[in-house]
Amino acid sequence: MADKKKKAGGTLRIKLVRSVIGNRPEHRDTVRGLGLRRLNQIVERPDTPEVRGMVRKVTHLVSIVD
Repeated sequence: MADKKKKAGGTLRIKLVRSVIGNRPEHRDTVRGLGLRRLNQIVERPDTPEVRGMVRKVTHLVSIVD
């Protein structure tokens, strides 16, 4: 586990894999807060508890890319 964290340099690569259309406004706002706008877009965010909490809230829409 610590290996992944070192490899990524303390960042998470997050990919939007499902559309936010038809989802709750809170989930749309969370995806937008992560910086994701388009399907299959990948963003890098710092590996903090706040970002991990946002990802956990919308696990059905995003995935963590290695």
